[in-house]
Amino acid sequence: MKAGPGVQGSAPCFLRFPRPVRVPSGAEAELRCVVLGEPPPTVAWEKGGRPLQASERLSFPRDGAEHGLLLSPALPGDAGVYVCRARNAAGEAYAAAALTVLEPPAPPPSERPPPPPAGAQDPGAPTFVSGPRSQWVLRGAEVVLSCEAAGLPEPALRWEKDGMALDEVWDSGHFALEPRRAQGARGARLTLRIPAARLPDSGVYVCHARNAHGHAQVGALLQVHLPPDGPPDDPDGAAEQRPQPEPGRGAPKTFWVNEGKHAKFRCYVMGKPEPEIEWHWQGRPLLPDRRRLMYRDRDGGFVLKVLYCQARDRGLYVCAARNSAGQTLSAVQLHVKEPRLRFSRPLQDVEGREQGIAVLECRVPNARIPTAWFREDQRLLPCRKYEQIEEGAVRRLVIHRLRADDDGVYLCEMRGRVRSVATVTVRGPIVRRLPRKLDVLEGENAVLLVETREAGAQGRWSRDGEDLPAMCQSSSGHMHALVLPGVTCEDAGEVTFSLGSSRTTTLLRVKGIKHSPPGPPVLAEMFKGHKNTVLLTWKPPEPPPETPYIYRLERQEVGSEDWVQCFSIEKAGAVEVPGDCVPAEGDYRFRVCTVTQHGRSPHVLFHGAAHLVPTARLVAGLEDVQVYDGEDAVFSLDLSTIIPGTWFLNGEELSGGQAEGQVEPGALRYRMEHKGLRHRLILRAVGHRDSGTLVGFSCPGVQDSAALTIQESPVHILKPQERVCLSFTTSERAVLTCELSRADFPARWYKDGRPVQESEALAVSVDGRRHRLVLPKAALDDSGEFECRTEGVSAFFSVTVRDPPVHILDPREHVFVHAITSECVVLSCQLSREDAPVRWYKDGLEVEAGGALVLESEGPHRRLVLPAAQPPDGGEFQCEAGEERAYFTVTITDVSSWIVYPSGKVFVAAVRLERVVLTCELCRPWAEVRWTKDGVDVVQSEALLLQQEDAVRRLVLPAVQLEDSGEYLCQIDREAASFTLTVTEPPVHILHPQDEVTLLAESGERVVLSCQLSREDAPVCWYKDGLEVEEGGALVLESEGPHRRLVLPAAQPPDGGEFVCDAGDDSAFFTVTVTAPPEKIVCPATRSLDLQFQTQEHVELCCEVAPTGSRVRWLKDGLEVDASAALLLGAEGAVRTLTLPCARPEDAGEYVCETRHDAVTFNVSLAEALPTKLLSELTPLTVQEGEDATFRCEVSPPHAEVTWLLRGDPVTPGPLLQVAKSGSSRTLTLRGCRPADAGTVTAQAGDTATTARLHVREKELLFLRKLQDVCTEEGQEVCLEAETDHVGAAGSVCWVRGQEPLPSDQRLAVTQEGCLHRLCIHGVLLADQGTYGCESSHDRTLARLSVRPRQLKVLQPLEDVMAEEGGSATFQLELSQEGVAGEWALGGVLLQPGPKCHMQAEGQTYRLVLHGLGLAEAGCVAFTADSLRCAARLTVREAPVTFVRGPQDLEVTEGDTATFECELSQALADVTWEKDGHPLSPGERVRLQALGTRRLLQLRRCGLSDAGTYDCAAGAARCGPASLAVRERTVEVLSELRSVRAREGDSATFQCTVSEVEADRSWALGGRPLRPGGRVRIRQEGRRHVLVLSELRPEDAGEVRFQAGRAQSVALLEVEALPLQMCRRPPREKSVLAGRRAVLEVTVSRAGGRVRWLREGAELREGGRYELRSHGPTHSLVIRDVRPEDQGTYCCQADGDSAHTRLLVEGS
Repeated sequence: MKAGPGVQGSAPCFLRFPRPVRVPSGAEAELRCVVLGEPPPTVAWEKGGRPLQASERLSFPRDGAEHGLLLSPALPGDAGVYVCRARNAAGEAYAAAALTVLEPPAPPPSERPPPPPAGAQDPGAPTFVSGPRSQWVLRGAEVVLSCEAAGLPEPALRWEKDGMALDEVWDSGHFALEPRRAQGARGARLTLRIPAARLPDSGVYVCHARNAHGHAQVGALLQVHLPPDGPPDDPDGAAEQRPQPEPGRGAPKTFWVNEGKHAKFRCYVMGKPEPEIEWHWQGRPLLPDRRRLMYRDRDGGFVLKVLYCQARDRGLYVCAARNSAGQTLSAVQLHVKEPRLRFSRPLQDVEGREQGIAVLECRVPNARIPTAWFREDQRLLPCRKYEQIEEGAVRRLVIHRLRADDDGVYLCEMRGRVRSVATVTVRGPIVRRLPRKLDVLEGENAVLLVETREAGAQGRWSRDGEDLPAMCQSSSGHMHALVLPGVTCEDAGEVTFSLGSSRTTTLLRVKGIKHSPPGPPVLAEMFKGHKNTVLLTWKPPEPPPETPYIYRLERQEVGSEDWVQCFSIEKAGAVEVPGDCVPAEGDYRFRVCTVTQHGRSPHVLFHGAAHLVPTARLVAGLEDVQVYDGEDAVFSLDLSTIIPGTWFLNGEELSGGQAEGQVEPGALRYRMEHKGLRHRLILRAVGHRDSGTLVGFSCPGVQDSAALTIQESPVHILKPQERVCLSFTTSERAVLTCELSRADFPARWYKDGRPVQESEALAVSVDGRRHRLVLPKAALDDSGEFECRTEGVSAFFSVTVRDPPVHILDPREHVFVHAITSECVVLSCQLSREDAPVRWYKDGLEVEAGGALVLESEGPHRRLVLPAAQPPDGGEFQCEAGEERAYFTVTITDVSSWIVYPSGKVFVAAVRLERVVLTCELCRPWAEVRWTKDGVDVVQSEALLLQQEDAVRRLVLPAVQLEDSGEYLCQIDREAASFTLTVTEPPVHILHPQDEVTLLAESGERVVLSCQLSREDAPVCWYKDGLEVEEGGALVLESEGPHRRLVLPAAQPPDGGEFVCDAGDDSAFFTVTVTAPPEKIVCPATRSLDLQFQTQEHVELCCEVAPTGSRVRWLKDGLEVDASAALLLGAEGAVRTLTLPCARPEDAGEYVCETRHDAVTFNVSLAEALPTKLLSELTPLTVQEGEDATFRCEVSPPHAEVTWLLRGDPVTPGPLLQVAKSGSSRTLTLRGCRPADAGTVTAQAGDTATTARLHVREKELLFLRKLQDVCTEEGQEVCLEAETDHVGAAGSVCWVRGQEPLPSDQRLAVTQEGCLHRLCIHGVLLADQGTYGCESSHDRTLARLSVRPRQLKVLQPLEDVMAEEGGSATFQLELSQEGVAGEWALGGVLLQPGPKCHMQAEGQTYRLVLHGLGLAEAGCVAFTADSLRCAARLTVREAPVTFVRGPQDLEVTEGDTATFECELSQALADVTWEKDGHPLSPGERVRLQALGTRRLLQLRRCGLSDAGTYDCAAGAARCGPASLAVRERTVEVLSELRSVRAREGDSATFQCTVSEVEADRSWALGGRPLRPGGRVRIRQEGRRHVLVLSELRPEDAGEVRFQAGRAQSVALLEVEALPLQMCRRPPREKSVLAGRRAVLEVTVSRAGGRVRWLREGAELREGGRYELRSHGPTHSLVIRDVRPEDQGTYCCQADGDSAHTRLLVEGS
């Protein structure tokens, strides 16, 4: 912004800058800004240094101070940086914004070729054969970027830099494009050559390839650096000088920033060729590093950002720009404001190696000040990675396991946002890491750079774990680049660069562009077709969407509120909707919308409704199914419409409420599926018993059935299909399973080629189709090759048995042991194996057993015992078992000291309401302590809590108060731990303002400085320039709640300075500047005026000043003038005048009006009086009717008179003719010109005259409100109406029909009321239909009149008819018109004339006669004509039912199924079955089925009571009787049970074979019935029945009985009990305090065993202080109120095993 000296007004200032815009190609793009200035500035837009002019696509809208640039539509060539430049007399200002135009989308589906198959790529789409490589070059070097693409047709290639075309960035002489044919037949090659690279050439270069099939792009990075040996050469050959601010520019700008905040400098530079930018600090060039970022923003500005400013960053920053045309610079002085509270020792930069550690350390002024650690803007919380240590005032951050991503800036922050900053450098293979995150707009280029320590290192780029394509990766020396051109949302993710074990990661975030939803389809119409269909048509939306789209069609039944989707299609046109697409008969409406990936358009409703009826017919029927035993059987059929149906299984209807089910428990399982037109029934795992099952399906209009046949399948192995390798550990249970395709099929097991023999160590079992080989306790010699062989097929198992690894079961964590001198310390480990060896270590050295250290081994337990521990025995102990270790830390404390921590006096400082915890750690957990405050025992309450945890004692104050200050003692015996607690009020914080405030005011203005505190009662002190201020008349101090204010009621310049509001712990800074208002000359705006007068003329020089009281001096030719009779000086308000009543020649000269800050010069010249004449000619004018016309001429001398003539007649001034003069200017204005005012205008002055012609164009008569389309019914009255913008002359508007004037007809009436024009048609006829127009000589509007015929009405409707089956039915209705072409339908099916259907029409009567009616023809009869529909119901009564075939006598065996069957004359008749005259009802054993005309009665599992006579009745008809005879079934035992003898814990198996498979069976043990579950397993394998009892107990011994019918088999079970053993023993020694309770506990090998407790050899009995408990296998001895005499050795005996422990009693 700049302004010349002495210029009045204000220079332009941007109140709102234009923002960067990103739009897709073809969309509208608009840049907007708000600029102010006085006088209002003129605004011009530029691009590439060239001014822009308005065109068909480019316009510059303006609304007050808001200015815009509008491109409609925006094309890829419009992309670039646009500059808005504002100028006025006081100066100029500019602002810039970038416009990005995305590539045009792929053509719509209708214009592009059909897509390739899924998963395939379009063979003609462009693909890059080779792409450019990223380069790092020195300035002046040649750069060559090449790309080669293939495609059919040959793709077009183009290059761009940073999203802009090359010719927009450079002059044509800076680069060269070299096109070339590729080696292949369908490719192209384009090379970009830059002969001499410059610094601004750095950027991302993208090569685009496009043809009719698609678009592809590939990018590369170019970085141009300065030569390393000294400063760069000047482009013009002159030596470069260090940039310094120019003297003419004045002092550089000043920028203040608080320490720890960011400073951002931005300069916007334009020039061609593009200038080179260099940043300097204190005269030295700046290079980017961790805290200094240099980049170019989206607006094209160059940015330097200094992160976390420190005092050492203050100084002069210069942005220097230069090109071949010259150079310029901009400077700013950075000041860093240091806080009052500072770190005593700040952080220092550190270095570390990967996988190592880094330590950051600082010191705060006070140990009580809390701090927080940050890595850049991310707060670090304490964890294993970031260890945070506080030792007094020292704060330390330890970073473990350093990685490349740990490189960066770290901060330690204390209250008041006071920060100390340091840099951590991680030395490793990666020198320059990736940023933490990278935000990119969709469509922009993403560039990631990594620098490695070794040149030529091969790194790996990946995103979310997947490798990235090599085409976008480049490496050169130490640098590695990843370039992703035109990123999309799919490119977002975690991008990683890996080099060996080192890696660096960034989060790539892509911000999507908001897209608008598509437009709706247009011209949607409905046509009602024939045969139960409706035709829907529409056109694509206008304009069509930019992305691929489809149309979604939905339907709604009239009377319902729900819309249901019909289907989706890709192309617009005509769609036929048949009745098969609706679920039920009814009237349906339809609507359509457009759907893209960006959303859905509004729905477009088709006018009207259509009546549709669903019909079903069999497309593919059921077929008989043959499957193997155990497989699934699938029955399916296809219908012509989507309609539900019902499945039947052996005549029984399957439940439709659930997709899966079971006919009955243990019977067939099924699953029903219905997808679209297909219905499926799946029968699960069918068997031989299901052979012959009948499956049926039924729905309205369709019935079908099929049968199921089961075939015997060859045996094959289902699992495993391949060799299985298994590993087990010794004593583990190993199970090998082989599953065959058939149940109960024999198979044999082999090991290493030899048949296996069953034994206690190997068992073979069969469970249905599964054959198992079980090794209850695998041994090492069980390793080998096992084979399960059956009928030529085998399954192989490779078994390996190993010893189990040793694991430490207890302890799992680090154990800390505290003991006192001479106490016995026991360290114990429990292993997973009893025979595993261990090693013990102390402080890293292996220990050996001795007198002071004992090593014990008992079962899985290993112990290290210190019988009488001494302080030197403490240390770190380890128990090593195999690959695992257990850790123990032993601390031995001298018994003379009970308190372990604290060892000295503790001082605690806290603020009010803070939580305070005083902790005291004792050497023994059972020791009792006493807490006191200032010598008085404390009492526990809600405000004071006493806690105890092991050996730790705590006193907790949840919300400490001021009165809680004092000395607290934790006392035990004669020892005490002292805590001195000091409670203070919380520190006062200034909530607002957080940063320094700068205020500018003018003299006399009210100035208010305000602070908001964190506490309302906190006092503050105000300082000015370091001195405390006092309240007075010119300075007022206010306090209101948390707000503190300093008020200057009428500020004066001496009141300015630096003010500080000090609140003790925090301060706020204010800089106040008070300036006196400058004395300026407001008018005239021009600082120098040339004025010419004539002698003897009255001359007045006038100035307007501000403020009003400003004093001025008048000077003539440099000398101050005084008032006299010939020179008058005047002052009135803000106006100052100098008057010469009668000017003389000597009064000519230079007059100056001067204030203290401004001056205006008047150059006055006096000339002799001149003759009267016209100095300028009149200009011909052409105006619109109603506008004003002004004629202007200049006359000399200025006071001369001018005579005006209009069409030769003198002009008389009036309201319509106005004459005015101003100086030498004369004007004639004609108000509201009419056509009659046209003619000549003449101005006469003296002997001169000038003439011009006035032309008045007639005003256009336009239509404000257009005609609207009208649809009416024949015979109605119609009125068409239009409105013009003004009242025209008579006959200026006429009406037409088509292209002809309206015919003469009494039914037509044309009227006009002001601007309204109407055409009324009375008694509309069908012939009146057509297009009508209303025309003027300048405009025209059209509308269409549609006339519907008179509505058809029903005079006598159809009536319901009931007829007999085989008879006739007649339907008749009467309409309001004759000769109506209608259609008859029955049940939604259109009827055609034939032998059984006659249709008649007599006048207005229409008749339908139906002959030979059947039951299926009952339904709805409808007559349809156009939109009229009339319906009635036809009911057909059923004919009597008769039996065609009756049931036959049957004889079955007990338990079998008996089936009676009869056949009826009708398929839908109901029957009743009776036995011995009593009706039968369906049940578990009784099944009633209906298959067409056949009726079946099934009696399952027949018993002797089912014998008798059976009848079947259908209405009045009966058939039968038929007799049923049932033979008794006998069951025999073919193989008896065998007695079993087993050991406790083993399993016992009993098997018995009977003669019948279906026999009822039961098992009993010792007279008690057995049920499957727990330890009992019962199964049946054909006629063989098996009982398995597992985990035997001695009480299981007894008689085992199997019962099948009247047959039974008995065997004996003997169980050998195992001896009782100790599983868990008590410790060798147990210490207990006198008066407490002692518990000794053991666990034996089984529940129910008896144990004995002894003390010193004497058995203990229940009673007194002794209590004996037993719970399962656990037994306990409880001694209450232990006394010293209870000390001794206790023993627990169980059979032949025993356990000993020694009880020690402490205290008295």
